[in-house]
Amino acid sequence: MASYNLNEILKAKAGKGDKQGTVGLDDVARVKVLSPGRQVFKRFIRNRLAVFGSVLLIIMFVFSFLGPLFYHCGQKEIFYKYDSQNINYALAKEITSYTGYTVSADISVPRSATTSVNSVAKSLIAADEDSAIITTDDGSFLLKRVNDDVFVLASVNASKIATVGEGSALVGVYDMVAGSISFTGQEIEGLLDALTKNFSRTGGSFTYEGVRYTYEKDVAKSYNIYSELDGVVLFDNSLPESFESAFEKAADNKAYSFTAGGKTYYVVQTNAGFDAYSASGEKDAMVYTRYTFNAITSDVKISDLLKANTLLHITDGKSFDVDGTSYKVGESEGLIILKDGDGKEIAELSTFSVKRYSGEDSVEYDLKKEIEELVIGMTENGLKTQSFEYDLPYQDENGLYVYDEDGNLQYSQAELTITKRDTGEYVINCDQVIYVIDMFSSSSKEHILGTDGDGFDVLARVMYGGRVSLMVGFVVVFLEIILGVIMGGLAGYYGGWVDNLIMRLVDIFYCLPSLPIMIILGATMDSLRMDTYVRLVIMMATLGFLGWASVARMVRGQILSLREQEFMVAAEATGIRVRKRIFRHLIPNVMPQLIVIATMGMGSVILTESTLSFLGLGVKHPLATWGTIINSVSSATAMAHYQHIWIPVGLLICLTVIAFNFVGDGLRDAYDPKSKR
Repeated sequence: MASYNLNEILKAKAGKGDKQGTVGLDDVARVKVLSPGRQVFKRFIRNRLAVFGSVLLIIMFVFSFLGPLFYHCGQKEIFYKYDSQNINYALAKEITSYTGYTVSADISVPRSATTSVNSVAKSLIAADEDSAIITTDDGSFLLKRVNDDVFVLASVNASKIATVGEGSALVGVYDMVAGSISFTGQEIEGLLDALTKNFSRTGGSFTYEGVRYTYEKDVAKSYNIYSELDGVVLFDNSLPESFESAFEKAADNKAYSFTAGGKTYYVVQTNAGFDAYSASGEKDAMVYTRYTFNAITSDVKISDLLKANTLLHITDGKSFDVDGTSYKVGESEGLIILKDGDGKEIAELSTFSVKRYSGEDSVEYDLKKEIEELVIGMTENGLKTQSFEYDLPYQDENGLYVYDEDGNLQYSQAELTITKRDTGEYVINCDQVIYVIDMFSSSSKEHILGTDGDGFDVLARVMYGGRVSLMVGFVVVFLEIILGVIMGGLAGYYGGWVDNLIMRLVDIFYCLPSLPIMIILGATMDSLRMDTYVRLVIMMATLGFLGWASVARMVRGQILSLREQEFMVAAEATGIRVRKRIFRHLIPNVMPQLIVIATMGMGSVILTESTLSFLGLGVKHPLATWGTIINSVSSATAMAHYQHIWIPVGLLICLTVIAFNFVGDGLRDAYDPKSKR
């Protein structure tokens, strides 16, 4: 027998003239009774806004979860393009400071010695002298002048043999316990005996071999011994007769060295006067130069060891070997050229430096020479700026040159401008075609919504961002529902002290300031530099943990009203366990309200996540969420210029939240038809 809906039967009887529309037993037998679920569904689909919200949500899920599978761009894929940009291409300058290269790795040169090289070298050039001694607490070093552009720093055994001046000079330190003197220079024989004969614990003075000495307490039981200077004081009796006069003359002229008896001695200026040193056992440690090595061919790499050996042989014209290869330094057309054993030119030594503005020595040799010639012309003519054209090679994202299929370097003609700075340096600017990140490009066939400031495709980021934002909403709401159902179910069923305890806990969670807690948590994760995905998990867990209280209160109220119903009395009479009574009989009756709460709360969770990510406290770059995408253009200027980034994302957030609210309203009306009346 066919079954009919009751409304259809009444309509049929009315059509036959039965004004009262009575229904008999036969008619009732044919009525098709709808299940509660189908009744809810029919009421839901009659709500146009609810249907509209459902369609929107389906579109959002398809867009976010299926869209990336068919889109050609990835979430973290960076896009590049060749573009002409005006850049600071190179920096040219005359080299005035000296750069050091290690000759012997076995000799340790202290920083105090290396920092003195530039000033001492320039002083030697000004005084037209060839060598000077540099004394430090960690040893003595001899700086030898090869030419004005090359100096060799050698380790030496230096002894102070004399001093000259007025005032006093430290001779040594007397240790009363050990009964010995630690001399600062050459040992003075007999000075210890003279001191002990005239010693006083409070300090004093005495005369020895015509020189007056004073001593004063330093620390513990040690005493500093000073010689009172009035002319030359010799610490070595074996010095030649001409030494004293030569030393005085060198001190008067503030010379760095002098010769006496056919031997060279060195002078060091002190606060009290000048000290004379003898040096022996020279061992070359470093070589310093103003030269830069301009590689003539791009396939040659010049090591520091090769540079050091080149500088050591720059004046002798001899061949030398480095790493099994023979080299020689010579002149060609007024230029100093380094050649290999076959006579092939390797590099030019020049005191004029042309390097990339970043400091890399990757400028072609021919371009270096042209810039040098133009700068010389600018100096002679008093010009501040000059332009010229030159073919520059393409570069990829790693700064490497680009070659075609045949291995030929790719070039593009560029106009270069040389500008002189007040500091004496020359900056070379140009419009060069380089491989750069495709930032903030407008909509195109390849990038439908363009790219952002990191070169990411915006549409791909929006799709993947929708995945994360929707996932956060579902996970957080799921956690809230699980915790709320468990706590609310226990409180509503058992009542008494269990109810009081759980409700007081709910009151505490209601009082917790969720947003400040999330801000503090985000700042803490920033300081700990947590992984992006770990941050995401912690954020979802925290949001779910903070939001279960309202669900628990609702579940508790519903169960309080249901637990006295007849079906619960029957369930208790049949001996069903408590857990089954709660989760099989009570909770299913609360499920409609839980579904409504879940759909209504989903939108607020998405808004919260987007807000935290926008503030930089939620999910971090490069993982995409709708909040981080808007954060990438958060300044007023960026929002004004790059509307194609934040407007689509903002619309998606609004539509998603509205859709969840429409669905929630529709479910509420469908489960409780009386609420509309």
